[in-house]
Amino acid sequence: MQQDKHIPAILAVVIFSIFAFTGGYLLGQSPVAPVNLFGIVNGRTVQNPDDIKAFWEVWDLIHTRYLRQPVDDAALMDGAINGMLETLGDPHTRYLSPSDQEAATQSMSGEFQGIGAEVENVDGAITIVTPIDGSPAQAAGLQPGDILREADGVPLTGMDISEAAALVRGPAGTTVRLLIERDGETFEVEITRDVIKLPSARGEMLEEGIAYIRLSRFANNTDQELQDILTDLLAQNPTGIILDLRRNPGGALDTTVNIADQFLPEGVALVERFGDGRERQFQSSDKGLAEDIPLVVLIDEGSASASEVLSGAIQDRGRGVLIGNTSFGKGTVQTWQTLANDGGVRITIAEWLTPDKDSINETGLTPDYFIPLDPDNPDEDAQLQAAIDYLLGKTIISIPPAEAEPENN
Repeated sequence: MQQDKHIPAILAVVIFSIFAFTGGYLLGQSPVAPVNLFGIVNGRTVQNPDDIKAFWEVWDLIHTRYLRQPVDDAALMDGAINGMLETLGDPHTRYLSPSDQEAATQSMSGEFQGIGAEVENVDGAITIVTPIDGSPAQAAGLQPGDILREADGVPLTGMDISEAAALVRGPAGTTVRLLIERDGETFEVEITRDVIKLPSARGEMLEEGIAYIRLSRFANNTDQELQDILTDLLAQNPTGIILDLRRNPGGALDTTVNIADQFLPEGVALVERFGDGRERQFQSSDKGLAEDIPLVVLIDEGSASASEVLSGAIQDRGRGVLIGNTSFGKGTVQTWQTLANDGGVRITIAEWLTPDKDSINETGLTPDYFIPLDPDNPDEDAQLQAAIDYLLGKTIISIPPAEAEPENN
């Protein structure tokens, strides 16, 4: 079979795009990316000509000698990009196929089709960070920490997260049967996919005269949604605010900084630290709507990334207290780059630190008050009640999780 003469040029553009990340974020992450053009870092060329030559030698060998022809050029390139990123050993750095890139863009814009769950690859296991509020995943009872082992009989363990997500995602009205592992036991659940509409903020006044605000994620317009809610609730003169960030998987960093500015007085909101040691501070102003009102933030093991950025800033600055459980522990910043094939790459470019320059990566934020939930009474929200009691001046008791006892050899 004769090779299309245009393919090498097209693929060269795709390969070049991998090395030529520039500033600017598709989905609103950090506005600074310390990545130089043309594959040159600190004055040294990192592209070995022999390695590039070897790549094309393998490419030609597949097209001229491989048994089963024709081969799928797009699949070959997807595999090459995936392999390159996997060598970094970073579960948050990954390639998105064109369909995955489209789904990610839709998610940040407020709507997509699927079961509605945020997932991460944890040691080869596709693990739920949190189901989205009001989603089929939440209705089916999926929980943070659940492991997706199979989708319609296809094993997901060890699979690239983009491939796994593509098997779980699908058109509204169709079903997917998932094999779930929870606490060492497995069970099956069939979920009907739906159009997931994603209003990311809601608020209400509680009977106790306290404003309750729930942020389910940090999308492109969440800061504006929050401003509208705050304006309405503060007009009702609440005695305090409860900001619920439980099961919030994060989102856009710029949006998060804007939201932090509503609650924090002037000062540092967070610090980004890049691989070369450079640091960039993000500042809050003195123009927030809710800088003085008593504040409680609810967090749990599903509070990740941008949720931890906001919670960490509030805790470090002494602006409010955290109630709930230890957060997820995702302390890195990703940028999204669209590629020439309409796919994309999500790549870790920095770690974020709290205003006191503490890192929470893989450890999470420790709440000021540990309040467990009763699994036998899912309708009883002890964490929310503790937040109400705290703002009413009542005594609440922290119940830290028991430390695991060392094994005797």
